[in-house]
Amino acid sequence: MSQEEKEKVFEAEVIDSSVIDEGVFRKVLLRAGRTIAKPSLEAFEMILDPSIPPKARVSLIAALTYLIMPIDLMPDLIPVAGFSDDLVALTAVISLWSQYITPEIRSRARKKLDTWFPI
Repeated sequence: MSQEEKEKVFEAEVIDSSVIDEGVFRKVLLRAGRTIAKPSLEAFEMILDPSIPPKARVSLIAALTYLIMPIDLMPDLIPVAGFSDDLVALTAVISLWSQYITPEIRSRARKKLDTWFPI
């Protein structure tokens, strides 16, 4: 199998595994607040963007999965502190893949953020 064929198979797997229920995602973010929502929405928009390399999308999917998992290092039920580990995971991944974020992705995330959290 050529390198190009391997990348296409990998990309198909990423697309198949990138289905994140936006309703569940929104519910978690509304509870978490704007601080968690901003990097989360940027990661979400990067996953949806076909120009982002599959390997970067897999890392972002992992970070968002950690966010919506009910069990993590610090339970999300603890006010403020409960989402701190989620924020660390998200910012680490987003900074890791920061070379791929575009102004358009940031703009789409900002529009969603402002809709969900009116100022």
